[in-house]
Amino acid sequence: MMIKRYRDDRGPTDAGWLKSMHSFSFGQYHDPDHMGFGPLRVINDDRVIPGAGFGTHSHANMEIISYVLRGELAHKDSMGNGSSIKPGDIQLMSAGSGVSHSEFNGSDNEEVHFLQIWIMPNQENTDPDYQEKSFNVDELNNTFRVVVSPDGENGSLVIKQDARMLVGKLDEDVKVVFDAKPERKYWLQMAQGIAEVNGEEARAGDGFAFSGEDKITVKSHTQSEILLFDLPQ
Repeated sequence: MMIKRYRDDRGPTDAGWLKSMHSFSFGQYHDPDHMGFGPLRVINDDRVIPGAGFGTHSHANMEIISYVLRGELAHKDSMGNGSSIKPGDIQLMSAGSGVSHSEFNGSDNEEVHFLQIWIMPNQENTDPDYQEKSFNVDELNNTFRVVVSPDGENGSLVIKQDARMLVGKLDEDVKVVFDAKPERKYWLQMAQGIAEVNGEEARAGDGFAFSGEDKITVKSHTQSEILLFDLPQ
């Protein structure tokens, strides 16, 4: 079964400096029909103007992934980490028993566009942890490459959950077939571009929930960037 979550049905936030679209309930946007998908709790499509960002705030017991589509995202946290991530970088912060951090646009003249993803952990009150890695674009080209996994598969970042995140960057007019497991559930998020997902049109911002499927077929119409989450039932 496949259920489409249309991009225009997401919940908006407009704070002036921040424009965000929420695939699931978040902040002042509450939608009891879209509280998450398995342990996948948040996908926020965020755009932040130059010189602005999220001041220091705290989290606990959440796996927080930042994925930059355009621009530069500057990060600082109470563990002493400080860095800027750009397209091709994956950042994973395990909040564990508690961590404080801030995120700002790292550019003085360009908007930063990124996806912030929260996944609920299967272990609570662990020591906070921070991981970051840059993936070569050739590894993501016209395939789905694992970038986050519970066991560090293929050099991926390690998450405290039985979940994987895969990224695919497809050229125009490319077909990719992902072998799914019917006992698992999957969420596909169109980050950029236009494609078909199991025959259904998919544009940037659209999401697709899968259960009981053995294949997920993506056919790109334009250059496309896609995130795929492999999740427990």
